[in-house]
Amino acid sequence: MSAFYRSLALGATAATLATLFAVPAGMAIAWHRFPGREAVLSLLLSPLMVPSVVLGIALLRFFTQLGASGTMWGLTAAHTVLVLPYVLRLVVAAATGFDRTVAQAAESLGASAWTVFRRIELPLIVPGVAGGWLIAFINSFDELTMSIFVASAGTQTLPVKMYNHIANSIDPLLASISTVLIALTLVLMILLDRFYGLDRVLAGKP
Repeated sequence: MSAFYRSLALGATAATLATLFAVPAGMAIAWHRFPGREAVLSLLLSPLMVPSVVLGIALLRFFTQLGASGTMWGLTAAHTVLVLPYVLRLVVAAATGFDRTVAQAAESLGASAWTVFRRIELPLIVPGVAGGWLIAFINSFDELTMSIFVASAGTQTLPVKMYNHIANSIDPLLASISTVLIALTLVLMILLDRFYGLDRVLAGKP
């Protein structure tokens, strides 16, 4: 059970950190033109193009040099890097479909930048942010390949624990756990569809 709760905490933390970084980055990329914009976007999305094995080995060497190999904060940082592109893509899509004239009208009436962001911009891109967070959480919770390299015996996540267990024995309990995880993912997607609509979230529509 400790591995299960560790995976829950890790997934929630990594998804939240990725969202906190992806929201301002996605808004800047979607609404502003600056030198190196495409290069920055490609760099932030690069974990999607790098195989998990390669990413896991690279992060293992990096954290080993920092003396953080096998630590919980190192595992959290690795998962944050891995799931960041999922949040960023949906935030950029939602921000791109946002009508900037609404924010400009509020600014012309004297609203501060923080007020415009808090009361106009953020509420309109919430479906993309919420969908990105949920997809990031699911991917972090289910991540196996990279976690095998980065995690230690004391920081094993549920997928790593299940993999190590099934490599040594055949246990029907693992099938039951897998069924529960699939059901949990399905429930989360149904809730997301009910509150925001999957078509809006996945299409990044505000």
